Amino acid sequence: MRVEIWGDVVCPWCYIGTTRFEKALAGFDHRDQVEVIHRSFELDPGHDKAHVEPVHKMLADKFGPRGPGMDQQVARTAAGEGLAYRTDRQVGSTLDAHRLLHLAKAHGRQHPLLSLMFETYFAQARTLFTHDALLHLATRAGLDQNDARGVLDDPDAYLDAVRADEREAARLGATGVPFFVIDRRFALSGGRPAEAFAQVLSTAWSERPLAPAAPSGAVCGPDGICEVPHPDA
Repeated sequence: MRVEIWGDVVCPWCYIGTTRFEKALAGFDHRDQVEVIHRSFELDPGHDKAHVEPVHKMLADKFGPRGPGMDQQVARTAAGEGLAYRTDRQVGSTLDAHRLLHLAKAHGRQHPLLSLMFETYFAQARTLFTHDALLHLATRAGLDQNDARGVLDDPDAYLDAVRADEREAARLGATGVPFFVIDRRFALSGGRPAEAFAQVLSTAWSERPLAPAAPSGAVCGPDGICEVPHPDA
């Protein structure tokens, strides 16, 4: 069984949602027969690579004084999952990170690299927006340093793969991330509880019909805005 997860490395709900999915997968009886593939989805595909700014400024520009408080609320949710989450992060273009993740996929190192990126960005508030930073993470994840440097130095390397993932997300109807697709038959969006992922894994395995999932749960949209569901939703 194959699970495809579309997300961005700076998407808070991708960080939380992926963690919840992994908890569900760890308790799934057939976990050893599940292939997990992470696919590219840039929240801001047109982001200027030279422009990096604090997350709190980006949120304040979009939402005014309440903006930074939104990230604090997400931080509390992350803490409830046992995840470290700093609100003093920067935000910038994630295209190079996605291109490097495709190299990692080709070498069977995609999951460890993505995990390192999430930890570096959310738990440590360190940058993902320089080649030096990405190269360091690539080597920690077990990639050959020269291979990683070659990808980062060539702006066209794996660019088609990133764009193909994003077109496929649009074709499948994804309007935000995280977006989980199981065997191209069932889909869940947002930072659902681990129990929801456990249910869909079980359903997909047994091939029982699954009703379309309601669009609840927090999702990060293509404008970079990560909404928190209303408690009564």
